Amino acid sequence: MEFIQFLGREEIEIIRMVEQAGYSTAENTSHCLIDKKYAGFLNTRQRKIIICTDNAKKKEGYRLLRNRNSDTFERTAKHIKKALRHEAVHVAQECNGGKLLDIKKDLSMNPAKIEALNGSKKISGEEEKERQAYILEDKPKLLKKEFKKYCL
Repeated sequence: MEFIQFLGREEIEIIRMVEQAGYSTAENTSHCLIDKKYAGFLNTRQRKIIICTDNAKKKEGYRLLRNRNSDTFERTAKHIKKALRHEAVHVAQECNGGKLLDIKKDLSMNPAKIEALNGSKKISGEEEKERQAYILEDKPKLLKKEFKKYCL
């Protein structure tokens, strides 16, 4: 899977944790055709995180994988890392019986993510779960702690 080449050490660890929880990963499935602005989905029935690498690359203008020192590579990598972490939050929520994770209430979401939140909310219908995923996608250490608490 191509998206793995964009990940860092923490995201590789998150993938291992996701797999330990009984979930798998897939790339560029038909879910990614819903809208090119989405870089990830969770298919709960199939217990699968889907990464839309092609969507992320197009959004960030990235073309050549061997050009790892480019700004477009860095932006694409950041986009894919956040998508993986975001969907891993949803896995943790599933491990918690489909409920919100018990995190501090004073954690806030970056206001720049409001448009993304609104788009995700339209698909999932779960505003607070999406808000929590957008908060924790920027906090990989806290995400891993919560994932271990609920899934492992």
